[in-house]
Amino acid sequence: MRLIRNLTFQVVVAIIAGILVGVFQPQVGAHLEVLGTTFIKAVKMVIAPIIFLTIVVGISRMGDMKKVGKVGGKALLYFEAVTTMALIIGLIVAHIMQPGSGLDPEKMPSGDASKYVSGSNKEMNWGEFFLNIVPGNVIDAFARGDILQVLFFSVLFGIGLSALGKKGQPLVRFFDQVAQVFFKIIGYIMYAAPIGAFGAMAFTISNFGLQTIGPLIKLMLSVYATMALFIFVVLMLICKMAGFSLFTYLRYIKDEILLVFGTSSSEAALPRMMDKMERLGCDKSVVGLVIPTGYSFNLDGTSIYLTMSLLFLAQVFNVPLSWGQQIAILLILMLTSKGAAAVTGGGFIVLASTLSVMHVIPLAGLGLLLGVDRFMSEARAITNLIGNGIATIVVAKSEGAFDKKKERLALDRMRHPERQDPYANQASTVRESHSS
Repeated sequence: MRLIRNLTFQVVVAIIAGILVGVFQPQVGAHLEVLGTTFIKAVKMVIAPIIFLTIVVGISRMGDMKKVGKVGGKALLYFEAVTTMALIIGLIVAHIMQPGSGLDPEKMPSGDASKYVSGSNKEMNWGEFFLNIVPGNVIDAFARGDILQVLFFSVLFGIGLSALGKKGQPLVRFFDQVAQVFFKIIGYIMYAAPIGAFGAMAFTISNFGLQTIGPLIKLMLSVYATMALFIFVVLMLICKMAGFSLFTYLRYIKDEILLVFGTSSSEAALPRMMDKMERLGCDKSVVGLVIPTGYSFNLDGTSIYLTMSLLFLAQVFNVPLSWGQQIAILLILMLTSKGAAAVTGGGFIVLASTLSVMHVIPLAGLGLLLGVDRFMSEARAITNLIGNGIATIVVAKSEGAFDKKKERLALDRMRHPERQDPYANQASTVRESHSS
């Protein structure tokens, strides 16, 4: 019964059913595009408010910029450097693996591929691009779903709200509660993912045939391989430079990794990660600043997924992207990836928003990814979780806010769980006194 209620299991069954319908009843599958399209529209419906709330709450939680300036600035620099590296790695691997090559763009959903392909060589007008970032009317930006304009306003609003200090805290708490409502809405929308995946897969197989499965599996394997490369090369190098072992750290947070794997959401492990990082020796103030902020600004796995998925769709539609356009993609993703809520489906939401900003790759192509997006969600969330914990340790060590004695005790308890954790009661007492 538990297996039947598992969303991943439901998506698997829906994909298999969609393939069977597409193979044996192609005339039926050809009319099921509406299911995938409706699901995508439901996702697009919540893009702007989720990005606004995520950015505003994330910045506001940093507190007084002057007070936390050094730690906050160092954390943000680290976030930007590492996520940019993740974006570039995803771009390189997508070029090497070419997961989207071999499909006929003329048979893409909605039959609109030709107009995108024919106009794809046109270079972006950088003047218009940057001019369009500033909204002439905030309400209009939200109404039209112009994500860059929403991002620009969100950053300014978050900085202004943060500058209010304690006066702005009631509004921060209100926005946080509203954000939770939208997270719930996303959860409800994701319940329809099997239906959307069924319709999208049935329609895709009806139009493409079984040759579609190969590129999708190739994309999924490429994303997993790239994230493994990022963790065991880039993050391992960062760990070594900071003076701690990646494998010891991974063993220390193994329970949180399993939790995230089961829920496909790194947010599910947020309270546990904050507690564990503090027990590992990171100063409470650093943990309180870096972990929550990282959930909005340090999404390494999502960054890899976004670049590889965008290049996959460009290859499917046979859209040749110039180096200027690829650099523009990186710049756009450096902004839009910061709006990826650390909940199931967040990466898919940002991918939709990025495509809508670019106006180069057909948004209808998202239907191709519905069938495998769920299986890449776990990899995104786990990579995000691992990256945020490492960022916390790196910033704490660089600030001299890391207790080696607590680290030894935490690791000793990990190796010998039968021993009592001397910091358990102390941490509990601190939390109780703080909440009171």
